[in-house]
Amino acid sequence: MTMIAEIQVAPSPPGTAENPHAHVEAAIAVIQASGLRYEVGALGTTLEGEDDEVWATLRAAHEAMLAAGAQAGLSHVKVASVNRTMDSLTSKFR
Repeated sequence: MTMIAEIQVAPSPPGTAENPHAHVEAAIAVIQASGLRYEVGALGTTLEGEDDEVWATLRAAHEAMLAAGAQAGLSHVKVASVNRTMDSLTSKFR
């Protein structure tokens, strides 16, 4: 079944002096490399794919935030198990 999820990572600190969003960008890089369909938004990233792939990517994004140097981190996740796509849910508004 197709899963649509949105993740917002909230690292502490959010980045480094050189790159204030480095830890957030590390999480996004994992999502970009996953091969899943995704959209980066101002307050989170939405992705879609098969359940197992999406769950694995959500976990990997959270772990990447910490591996990038965040001392602590919180990930806000919303998940929908649906037989719809991101496009079918948003095309009316674009």
